[in-house]
Amino acid sequence: MPGELIINAASYETRVALVENGHVVELFIERHTDRTIVGNIYKGKVVKVLPGMQSAFVDIGLPKAAFLYVGDVCVKVDESLARAFGDDLDQTDLDPQVPSAADVPIEDRLREGQDILVQVAKEPLGSKGARVTTQITIPGRNLVLMPMVKHVGVSRRIDDENEREKLREIMLSIKPPDYGFIVRTAAEGAGPEKLEAEMRFLIKLWERICARAEKMPVPSLVYRELDITLRAARDLFTKEVERLVVDSEEEYEKIIEFVEAYMPSLKYNVELYRGNQPIFDAYGIEMELQRALNKKVWLKSGGYIVIETTEALTAIDVNTGRYVGKRNLDDTILKTNLEAIKEIACQLRLRNIGGIIIIDFIDMERAGDRERVFEALVEAFKRDRNKTKVLRMSEFGLVEMTRKRTRESISRLLQEPCPYCDGTGFVKSRQTVCYEILRTIERDKKELFGRDILVKAHPEVIDLFYDEERGAFESAEEKLHARIYLQADESLHVEQFEVVPFVHDDKQK
Repeated sequence: MPGELIINAASYETRVALVENGHVVELFIERHTDRTIVGNIYKGKVVKVLPGMQSAFVDIGLPKAAFLYVGDVCVKVDESLARAFGDDLDQTDLDPQVPSAADVPIEDRLREGQDILVQVAKEPLGSKGARVTTQITIPGRNLVLMPMVKHVGVSRRIDDENEREKLREIMLSIKPPDYGFIVRTAAEGAGPEKLEAEMRFLIKLWERICARAEKMPVPSLVYRELDITLRAARDLFTKEVERLVVDSEEEYEKIIEFVEAYMPSLKYNVELYRGNQPIFDAYGIEMELQRALNKKVWLKSGGYIVIETTEALTAIDVNTGRYVGKRNLDDTILKTNLEAIKEIACQLRLRNIGGIIIIDFIDMERAGDRERVFEALVEAFKRDRNKTKVLRMSEFGLVEMTRKRTRESISRLLQEPCPYCDGTGFVKSRQTVCYEILRTIERDKKELFGRDILVKAHPEVIDLFYDEERGAFESAEEKLHARIYLQADESLHVEQFEVVPFVHDDKQK
């Protein structure tokens, strides 16, 4: 089934969903108050050089200083270009012709107080500031301009070797000697005239950026990347996407103007949604997004996967659940694992989970089954635009993999830690809170002895004192030689309680 791009544009938030085979596989959200800064170019100042970490901090005008690694400082390094732009640069065939930037210490490259032009490669994540690079790249529809190098690369996502070589030769024949370019996947089949027109546009854009940077103070935003709607049209609206549907007339006109300029053949694949239902409801996307926030995801067979994310890594557990199979145990396990792979690949892309990922498949006795699962996992991630690496299954039945982290995960973007459990996912049981109250009374027994007291707690905790813990409650009264009055207070969290002297004008029991 051909892919679709569904765009829900509101004044406060724009959401872009990439749908493949009827399932949402990628989601991008940009809020009016929190627009992405990846791709932005800043004129900044080096505030700290750290030789021990071979890195530096750069003030670019954000609340937290940006992080600049030594490998991102030298503008002549081919192998680190991928860090500056996360799409086709991960999958190009540039051949390194110069030593690595890391061979020259950062203290020999930068000095504190130095003005520097940098581009944001990664959003600030959690407590970390943005990651920046001096290897500026200006992406277009078919090309990526690299003004700091002179080489030409072609996206490896173009499978036809003859086509890749043809595109390389075209660019080598038309490009100015002082510029480098990446030929993007979307350029497959493009002729010299089309590539040259875009090349000249990108070079003029870079010249305007340089002129602007010279006049601006430090720190300053010199160039802002396209908004999410136009980025989606530029980067995601490929030959594999049959149509783009947007529910805002204003955004529709912007997209049409952009498409007419850069990819006129796709103009008639852009549609304005006029339905009565909200567009994400009409396409079943809203329901998919709710699933993406759950830890447990059910499979069609009745099995399920559990996704747990920590600061360091993400653990995924595969279970047979309600699935009992039809033949034998080995076949049941294999089918569940293979079905789980498709869902895992989909959920990692949709949730935008990156970093180290550990998958605990159901144990398989047959070596052939383990190999089949590994091959299926590798195949499932071939369509992932983020770089992934999958290791073979360990003797404990675990698969380790990594996925490039480029932006905040959907769970971090759409959720915040629970104020009750402080992000642990659990709260103390009512019985535990009851016993904490009794221990508090026991601890202060000398001060409270012979004095009536009032215990305020959540209604469910108070109910437990009247029911299952009645005996423990009465025993505490005997030890105290006084009455304990109970008061239910719905404003209190289940873990909160108060033990105070009882005022007899306000008797409640």
